[in-house]
Amino acid sequence: MNDTANKIIAAGRVAVITGAAKGLGAAMARRVAAEGMRLALFDNDEDALKAFASTLRVDHVVVVGDVSNASDLQRLRDETRDRFEDVALLVNNAGITKGAGPWDDPALWRRQLEVNFFAVVTAQHLFVPGMIEQSLPSAVVNLGSKEGITTPPGNAAYSVSKAGIKVLTEQLSHELRKVTLGRVSAHLLVPGYTWTPMNFPGSDFAPGSKPDEPWTAEQVIELFIERFRNGDFYIICPDNAVAPALDAKRIRWAAEDMVRNRPALSRWHPDYKDEFARWLAE
Repeated sequence: MNDTANKIIAAGRVAVITGAAKGLGAAMARRVAAEGMRLALFDNDEDALKAFASTLRVDHVVVVGDVSNASDLQRLRDETRDRFEDVALLVNNAGITKGAGPWDDPALWRRQLEVNFFAVVTAQHLFVPGMIEQSLPSAVVNLGSKEGITTPPGNAAYSVSKAGIKVLTEQLSHELRKVTLGRVSAHLLVPGYTWTPMNFPGSDFAPGSKPDEPWTAEQVIELFIERFRNGDFYIICPDNAVAPALDAKRIRWAAEDMVRNRPALSRWHPDYKDEFARWLAE
């Protein structure tokens, strides 16, 4: 158990969450609210955000805006500071998945990167200096993806954006450790296949309608709480289809493409299909 973590997710402290109206963001908000945390919630869906916020029984502020707009994020920072004068937990959760291939229109790439990557850079720029200056411990949690680690083919822009988040969060963790000696930390939360509006657009999320393979958002957040309190940086979640051991083998295979000078994305290369299958079975 990490004592510092218990001073961050704690009654009276403040969590700032982007993409908070639904899915993982809403699950995170509900879970930390149950610990007594106060909330600063940000989303571009005004109706959904206000409807969700109305269900909460903790002190909170609601800010509507586009996460890729620096002025909107500055409003979030300023309203949080004015209301609470504290940021214990910054959760950069907002994200989109817009398919764009290696030679597709750069405009598609820019939108993906503005939302999934540069918005996180902006949020860190706006919030982290204040978190360093305050005396209480705090943490930044950035939402990554396994697609940013093993980078499977078919969704290049999303994979690039999430690979960037992985590197950015690693760099942030290192610099914060040097500057604050662990008082401010960074963590990479990597969900598995999850029952959320981003992954299942158009679903009504009625009780009993969840497919078997994905985890619920609440399961992901419960694992996050456990691993965060353990002090973990990499919080890589399984689901009902992929166990941690399989995740580990896929990650290791991808990393060894460079070490062994295999073709790019060899896991999906026809010449390596059988070798990969044998290796998984070992």
